[in-house]
Amino acid sequence: MAEAVIACHSVQEWTQQLEQANQSKKLVVVDFTASWCGPCRMMAPIVSELAKKFTDVLFLKVDVDELKTVAQDWAIEAMPTFVFVKEGTIIDKVVGANKIFNALKAVGDENMDSHHERYVVSSS
Repeated sequence: MAEAVIACHSVQEWTQQLEQANQSKKLVVVDFTASWCGPCRMMAPIVSELAKKFTDVLFLKVDVDELKTVAQDWAIEAMPTFVFVKEGTIIDKVVGANKIFNALKAVGDENMDSHHERYVVSSS
């Protein structure tokens, strides 16, 4: 079985994944992250769960320290940042773990409170 979230480790890999997604007309969710980012680490299992649930969506992960040029090209200034792309066009951009938690709670993901509570307790 293929990895649910595809980590891009080179500009070539990033470009290839985006081109394939554009051709397939799939929605792409890009998780711009960093290894040192606490909220990013907290979001990783949630993004993985979503990728398993929404198999018709391509989930990509980009470490901003590893692919600095990609992060600069996409104007990433804070982590985590989630960019939603459809057929090469950015349709939305969400910055920050709290905004993602609130959005998922709004659509009825019953697991969000336990994930958020764990993060708030562990980060203080």
